[in-house]
Amino acid sequence: MRRLSGHTKPFAVLGHPVGHSLSPVMHNASIEALGIDAIYLAFDVHPNRLMDVLMAMRDMGFQGTNLTVPLKEIAYSELSQLDESAELVGAVNTVAFTPEGMIGHNTDGFGFLEAMKEAFGPSIRDESVFVLGTGGAGRAVALVSAREQAKRIALSDVDTSRAEKVAEEIRRTQDSIEVEVVAPKDQASVAHDYDVVVQSSPIGMKESDPSLLGPEAFREGQKVFDLIYMYPETPILRTAREAGARIANGLGMLLHQGARSFTIWTGQEPSVKHMREALEKAVYGS
Repeated sequence: MRRLSGHTKPFAVLGHPVGHSLSPVMHNASIEALGIDAIYLAFDVHPNRLMDVLMAMRDMGFQGTNLTVPLKEIAYSELSQLDESAELVGAVNTVAFTPEGMIGHNTDGFGFLEAMKEAFGPSIRDESVFVLGTGGAGRAVALVSAREQAKRIALSDVDTSRAEKVAEEIRRTQDSIEVEVVAPKDQASVAHDYDVVVQSSPIGMKESDPSLLGPEAFREGQKVFDLIYMYPETPILRTAREAGARIANGLGMLLHQGARSFTIWTGQEPSVKHMREALEKAVYGS
């Protein structure tokens, strides 16, 4: 068992709620494997208290922290120093405490691209990408897909105005990419024609949630990625698999965005092997 000391370096994830987070599981596995005198914790922080908590963490010697919903956009608007990764997607999921101050980063896009490579192949360049849910991480997926030169992108959200805003951001920065906003009633028919379908809404976080799309939305050869990682196979992934699509859940994205965060904080490479094993044990039970 790892021993803590007066020199133990603290890291954490903040969210509201935060009890579902698997970040402590994977980071502590890596910390132990590397033999580092450190610990990674989880704290439930109300959005109204975020900046006070971050400043207290800075003063207490925390090395870095991750942020999850609903804190990412608040940190983006409140932090005075932002890395280009956070500027791109308009959200912060990683805060580094440095001698120059607190710097906000976003590793969601990096994690998504690495997970897609592992699950499906080397690149999403020239692929058509359908993003279902455009808040937070879904927005990051859409913007990073555009930066990586996806062939065309479709966006759909119960809040159509939110999807329209993301579409406009893409058009401003990547005017060569075809972008369409899809009404909820047309999701299934449009999704069927896309190479990649990314589910980034909260639907599926409960085991009793229905699949957002029926079998008519999927086909053989399609790649379907659900950002939700708490279950091996969410309802939408099960539906897609049964229709012949290749599937992957969000565990790989969680793994690689977390690994990138650790490198930002420490300048070291984490033990991705031990992080993956810990996550798989927590989710798959083996």
